[in-house]
Amino acid sequence: MIARAAIKTAILAAPLTLIAGYSAATDSVFGLWKTPEDGGSVVRLDPCGDSLCGRIVTSPRLRAYPDQRDVLNKDPALRGRPLKDLLFLKLRALGSGRWGDGWAYNPKDGGTYHGSMELKADGGLRLTGCVVAPFCKTQTWTRAN
Repeated sequence: MIARAAIKTAILAAPLTLIAGYSAATDSVFGLWKTPEDGGSVVRLDPCGDSLCGRIVTSPRLRAYPDQRDVLNKDPALRGRPLKDLLFLKLRALGSGRWGDGWAYNPKDGGTYHGSMELKADGGLRLTGCVVAPFCKTQTWTRAN
């Protein structure tokens, strides 16, 4: 009887252990990140449901012109929305330190791309956006202070 109870406890506890470990890996990407373009752009990654979402925090151009709008959006109805705090990324968790099955929007060209992201061993975050593979662009973000 005791052995069966121990086995049941172990079976029930195993998924919780995996979820806790996965949650710790996922939590490490939340917060502010610097992008390599534009000399100091910063984005914020937050949980949003079962996904990871990214919003624009600032950039040198936004600091100079804070009221910028999404004027290059392919949808004319969205061209008036502000770039500050714009949702530009939504990715689903695929496993420890990996996200995908989502999209990344680039306000510089108004395009939306298939997105994926991976937390690298050195702490960098590699984001890849593709029109269709192999037509992809990749950049690595670093943690903002």
